[in-house]
Amino acid sequence: MFRNKEITVTYNPQVCINAEHCARELSHVFRQAVIPWINLEADTTANIISQIKKCPSGALQFSYHKKQAS
Repeated sequence: MFRNKEITVTYNPQVCINAEHCARELSHVFRQAVIPWINLEADTTANIISQIKKCPSGALQFSYHKKQAS
């Protein structure tokens, strides 16, 4: 599970078909040779969500954080 201020991203390796769309198209966020391999601070939340929606297997998912009542 990976988090930034707005979203939580989950990755299910058993579902991944390793199409590498995430690493090719947003390599500064979805890094293959660095641990942790997902760096949500490397781009905007909108760009990360857009890339996650392209995941062909659904191995990458996101959810928005619930807003706290003030």
